Amino acid sequence: MRAMLLVNPKATTTNARTRDVLIRALGAAVELSVEETRYRGHAAALAATARAKGYDVVAVLGGDGTINETVNGLLNPVNGVEHVPPGSEGRPALIVIPGGSANVFARALGLPNDPVESTGAVLEALRDGRRRSVGLGQALWEGQSRYFTFCSGMGYDAEVVRAVEGLRGTGRKATPARYVNTALRHYLATDKRHPAMTLTGPGIPTARGLFMAIISNTSPWTYVGARPVHPTPWASFETGLDLLGLRRMGPTSLVPLIRQILTESDALPGGRHLVQLHDEAEFTLTASRPVAFQLDGDYLGEYESVTFRSTPNALQVLV
Repeated sequence: MRAMLLVNPKATTTNARTRDVLIRALGAAVELSVEETRYRGHAAALAATARAKGYDVVAVLGGDGTINETVNGLLNPVNGVEHVPPGSEGRPALIVIPGGSANVFARALGLPNDPVESTGAVLEALRDGRRRSVGLGQALWEGQSRYFTFCSGMGYDAEVVRAVEGLRGTGRKATPARYVNTALRHYLATDKRHPAMTLTGPGIPTARGLFMAIISNTSPWTYVGARPVHPTPWASFETGLDLLGLRRMGPTSLVPLIRQILTESDALPGGRHLVQLHDEAEFTLTASRPVAFQLDGDYLGEYESVTFRSTPNALQVLV
C-alpha cells in the first residue's frame, strides 16, 4: 500500500519528536512518502498530486485547516488535475492524525486527541482494513466551491475566527482560551440591532433577521478544551446538514443558549429566537451587506450569498 503523509510543521501541537514517531510507525506499515506543507493551499495541491499518482492513502498530521485543504485536494480539481466525482472509486482514503488546537474532525471520528495514541488507532485500522464512509458539506459562493468536514458559519462566529487568525498572524497560538477571550471581547463590539441574513431553501420556510448561522456536518461543533459544544446535537456524517441561526444577540438570549450547548449533548437548544434545521440537502444564506464567512475554522472573507449542500458518502476514512 502506497501512502503519502502530509505534515504541517507549524501546527499547534506538532513537534519534531511526534513527527519522527509517526513517520517510523507508518513507514513500517506502508510504503510511505513524506511531504511538509509550506504555504496556505499547499496541502490541497499535494493531496491532488497523490490522487493523480494513484496513492492508496493520504495521511495528515496537522490541524483542522490542513485536513480541510487535504480533503479538498482529494475531491476538487487542483492545477489541472482531473476531478473524481464524490462517492466514486479511485480516490485515496484519508488518515487523520490530530496536530492542531481543537482537532474537531479527528475527535468527531472517535480518534484520541493525542497524536501518538491516534497513530496507534489508525495503525489498527490499517491492519484490520477498517474504513468509514463519511458525508461532507459543500459551500458555493461567487463561482467558488469548497468542501467542509465539520462546520461552516456566517456572522458572529466567523468574525471571531477572523479575529483569532489576525492574532495568529502576530505569532500567537490559537488556543481554546484565546478563542473564548476573543469571542467575549468581540461580542462587546458586535452590532446587536441590525441583523443582515436571510435563510431560504427548497421546502424550507424563509427565515429573516439572522445575526449568526452555524452550519454543521457533524456534532460537536467545536471543543472548549476537553468540553464538547453541541449547538446542533443531531448532526452526523451520515445525515444532511444542520443549522442553528440566532435572531437575537442580547445577553438574555445568549446566556441560556451557551449553557445548553455546553451541558446538553442530545437535546436541541430551545428558544423562540432560534432558527433550526436538521438533515437538509441544501439551503442558502443571503445578506443585505457583506457578512463574515468561515469554513472548518478557516476565515474566507465577507460575502452576501453562500449556498450550502450535503454530499453523502464523499470520503473514505481509515479509522
